[in-house]
Amino acid sequence: MKKYRIAYLMCTAVVVGTGLGAAPPASHHEVHVVWPGQSIQKAVDAAGSGDTVLLAPGTFHESVKVTTPGLTLRGMGRSTVIEPSTKKAAESCSEGGNGICVVGTKSRDLQGVTVANLTVTGFARSGVFSMATDGLTVQDVTSVKNGVWGIAQERSVHGVFRDNTAQDNGDAGIFLANTIKEEAGASDTGGTVIDRNRLEGNRIGVTVRRLRNLVVMRNHLTGNCAGVFVVGDENKPKAGDLAVRDNYVVRNNKSCPKTDRLDALQGSGIVVTGADDTLVSGNIVKENAGKSSLSGGIVLFKSFVGVTSDRNRITGNVLKDNSPADLVNTDLGKDNTFQGNSCRASKPAGLC
Repeated sequence: MKKYRIAYLMCTAVVVGTGLGAAPPASHHEVHVVWPGQSIQKAVDAAGSGDTVLLAPGTFHESVKVTTPGLTLRGMGRSTVIEPSTKKAAESCSEGGNGICVVGTKSRDLQGVTVANLTVTGFARSGVFSMATDGLTVQDVTSVKNGVWGIAQERSVHGVFRDNTAQDNGDAGIFLANTIKEEAGASDTGGTVIDRNRLEGNRIGVTVRRLRNLVVMRNHLTGNCAGVFVVGDENKPKAGDLAVRDNYVVRNNKSCPKTDRLDALQGSGIVVTGADDTLVSGNIVKENAGKSSLSGGIVLFKSFVGVTSDRNRITGNVLKDNSPADLVNTDLGKDNTFQGNSCRASKPAGLC
């Protein structure tokens, strides 16, 4: 198998198209080009910090684990496709049912990795999964028809998830959490950004669970059972202190059955439950309709474990034709405000 390595100066971004993951202009790094039939994992393992592993168009049948800081894993657009292998692999990413894994350790976050410009599909768990990362960028990734999450992250900070498409995944298109396997208070993401993604046909478009200090903005969410879920619980610190703004949340009317953790879902635009100090502002929320306890345009809902949501601000949103109402407040929390929203119907009355 031939090995292709192209030495280059990262300041000449034309080598890799968009310049994502670029190092300072004077840095000398390499591009490792991988063609269908060759091993992505071998190229990733051979690459150094600051290098780019560039995947040619075509289909690759494997899982990939990234543990090198500053690495860029980039395809040539949607025609670069990563799918599961038919061969059983002992590698932990594949064993976990994930397509691409970006993982640090318990003692040190993996810094500055970029995953971009490719499609990942058909994995039993997640298309892209990351844990213990600092400054991960996932951009222009299409993650479709994966068993649980399209793009998922836990125990990480300073992430950027931008211009991705997550479609027809079993749970959330984009799922961010403090930790998945244990109970813990909400963690500070250091300003993580979920921006300009298209989230369609998933159970939930975006789930933010037990987190603080991040923004969900300018995303297009349609055809999911629920658009955006901000979820907290009784652990301390509580979830919240984040923003959901300027999103287009329309016709999330797919029907999803009840689970052990959550009631049946249909017609939920934006739901905030068990979280404090959340700003929901500037969103367009239309035609989300259902008969679930969580249905409605923007819903402030008391946590299933009995925790109230306090000091949340629902302001400056445009809502139309949501059912059972544009604004729904079933929470008994303190100092939640609904101001300056354009809407026609609310439960209870008087919120519009």
